[in-house]
Amino acid sequence: MISLKNISHVFDNSIEIHHALKSINLDIPEGQFVTVIGGNGAGKSTLLNVIDGNVRPTSGSIFVDGKDVQKKSHSARAAMIARVFQDPNTGVCPDLTIAENMALANSRGKWPWFQWAIRKRDIDFFQERLAEFGLGLENMLRKKASLLSGGQRQVVTLLMATMQKPKLLLLDEHTAALDPRIAKQVMDITKKLVDEQKITTMMISHNMSDAISYGDRLLMLNRGEIVMDVSGKEKQALTPAELITRFEL
Repeated sequence: MISLKNISHVFDNSIEIHHALKSINLDIPEGQFVTVIGGNGAGKSTLLNVIDGNVRPTSGSIFVDGKDVQKKSHSARAAMIARVFQDPNTGVCPDLTIAENMALANSRGKWPWFQWAIRKRDIDFFQERLAEFGLGLENMLRKKASLLSGGQRQVVTLLMATMQKPKLLLLDEHTAALDPRIAKQVMDITKKLVDEQKITTMMISHNMSDAISYGDRLLMLNRGEIVMDVSGKEKQALTPAELITRFEL
C-alpha cells in the first residue's frame, strides 16, 4: 500500500545541518497498523510530514497504492491520506456543528463543493455512526465543535478521517493531549475503526504500552533511521521497560 524508497531529508537553517531522515526504506502492506516510536528529534513527525506532503524530502521516492505521489502536493494527497493530530482543535472547524463537520468530511471526494443542505438521511447516518461509541455524541449533532471536550473532538475527528476510507491513516500522537481514561477510550475507538475497515495506518506514540498493545508492527526511529522493526509474537513479547532501555542505546 505504501512504499518509501531511500527517503532522506535534511534541514539546513544556515546555522547547522540536521539529517532528520536518513535513507529510509519502508514497505507497509494494505491493512497493516504500524506504531512508530522514538525520542524527541528521532524523525517521527518528519516521516509523517514527508508522507502526507507537508514536507518535500531532500531525496527518495514515495508510492501510495502503487502510484508515485512524490510530485503531488499536500492538498492533492489529502484525497487519499487522512491525518489526526495531537491537538484536538486541529481536526474540526470549531464554529461548525458536529453535523456540519461530518457533512464536510463525508463530501470529500464526492462533490466539488460542500453542500450546506444536510439531508435527513445524512443526519441518520451520522447518528448511527456516532452511537457506536457510546459517548452520547449522536445527541449532540447541533452542538458546535468548539463546545466539545478534547476527547469528544478527537473521536469526531477520527470518524471524519475514516468516513471515506483513506488509503492511509496517519495518527500523530492523537491521544497525547488527553487524560489517561479518555486516551484509553480514544485508542479503543481507533482500533475499532481501523480493524473494521482494515485501514492502513501509521501511529506515532510516546506511550510504550500503547505501542506494544495496538497495531500489527512496531518501528523505532533514532536519529533519522529505523533501528527496530518488529511484528507478530516478537512485538507482543516486548515490554515497556525494554523499549525504554533501547531508547537509551
